[in-house]
Amino acid sequence: MDKLRIKISIADRVYPLTIDPDQEEGLRKAAKSIEGLVKQFEQNYAVRDKQDVLAMCALQFASRLEQESINEERGDEEVKERLEALNELLQSKLSS
Repeated sequence: MDKLRIKISIADRVYPLTIDPDQEEGLRKAAKSIEGLVKQFEQNYAVRDKQDVLAMCALQFASRLEQESINEERGDEEVKERLEALNELLQSKLSS
């Protein structure tokens, strides 16, 4: 598959990238999300240093991923507990 050369703008800087064509949509959406968050932080917190703003963006995105992972683990544990309870119920019905 041929590589695609694109330019992504984040926090007033342009980053040239060489990517697989199927990555383009995700990268552009990610850059747009970052840009929106940068503007939000700059407006709400009067932060002028782009490095501080980008660090806060990174923290926000990373914390979302971690929270989703935690929630998924909790959901998996809940499903496991329910399946075990159902299995016990079935075993008790089958043995009686």
